[in-house]
Amino acid sequence: MLVRFLSSETGELLMFAEAARPLLQALGKATTARGTFTQAEMAPAAQALREAVKRAEAPPPDDDELDEMGKKKPPVVAMSQRAWPLIDMLERSGRGGTKANIVWEASADF
Repeated sequence: MLVRFLSSETGELLMFAEAARPLLQALGKATTARGTFTQAEMAPAAQALREAVKRAEAPPPDDDELDEMGKKKPPVVAMSQRAWPLIDMLERSGRGGTKANIVWEASADF
């Protein structure tokens, strides 16, 4: 399922629910079909995501690791790679006017 983030200041951002869920949970937001960030929430949310990324950073996996079938494991997408577009949207929208907002929508709760 896709989650669509819409900003009054920056445009649109699409994420799979599996990627959006941990980001929203790190911010204390419910993973409902619809939600919002107000202008006052944006800067603290961006900072909280940056801190969550720092906590989640781990050493890169060994590229020579093999799965149980003897095939090379696919690369892991780090939380920082998934979080950056939302952090950017939060920061840029937070610098907008007092009516700046970000909403998200999905086809169902995730």
